[in-house]
Amino acid sequence: MNIEEQLKVRSGQIGAVFDRLLDGFHPSVVSDAMRYAAKGGKGLRGFLVMESAALFDVPDTKSIFAAAAIEALHAYSLVHDDLPCMDDDDLRRGEPTVHVRWDEATAVLTGDALQALAFELITQGDLPPEVKLELAYDLAVRAGGRGMVRGQALDIAAETSTSPRTMEQIAELQALKTGYLIQWSATAGPFMAGQDPTALNVYAEALGLAFQIADDLLDVTATELEAGKRTGKDADAGKATFVTLLGEDGARSRARELCDQAIAALEPYGAKADLLRDAARFVIERRS
Repeated sequence: MNIEEQLKVRSGQIGAVFDRLLDGFHPSVVSDAMRYAAKGGKGLRGFLVMESAALFDVPDTKSIFAAAAIEALHAYSLVHDDLPCMDDDDLRRGEPTVHVRWDEATAVLTGDALQALAFELITQGDLPPEVKLELAYDLAVRAGGRGMVRGQALDIAAETSTSPRTMEQIAELQALKTGYLIQWSATAGPFMAGQDPTALNVYAEALGLAFQIADDLLDVTATELEAGKRTGKDADAGKATFVTLLGEDGARSRARELCDQAIAALEPYGAKADLLRDAARFVIERRS
């Protein structure tokens, strides 16, 4: 089974958890929008949770809830990022964004509900209470004003700044917006198993930056049909990105270097980590 097939398998498992929890949720318009927001993605973060757990023989029945939690939180962030007051996007994963498909109020409530659902999910399953608490606390820190939200605020501020962003500033911003949650995903497994997360943290740090560089490349090289969202936005907004600072060839080279770093970090796990290695290659080769 190749990496794209494995991602689909994991996404299907996570989707089944969503369906069980959302059955009977009222009002149905919000639950419908929650399902809509969570479907159609790559499921990379949930995949990383389950595969990092599998490295330490944590069964899927224990890791599935943390995997579903990070996908719920990621979906919330996309719903809110797409709002007119933020990035004002009308297309996501090849479909109308939630505020376009329904309305802005429904989109806000959908994002709120998905964020709350993420922390509800972490409380589920057969893990020790102290592990659930650690996972929930770390996710809250990484998603909030010291992490993803801070990164989004910096990104918005940069749009009106007269000073161009430096490479260091872009790397910091993207680590906050994207990298922090990828790091949470890839280190959830060792936390569940009570094992050292250092190697997987190194893997995830490189993977998160490679993911963002690949996104910047897609914004200038992919069609809307391929990417499933509007492309060329960064250039239209005059944003400094990895591509504008490094050039396309330089950005591709840097993404490959980071992929190699991520793969090298998995050496202690031998062949057991092959799917995580494949995920690193997939991140820089994807077209959406």
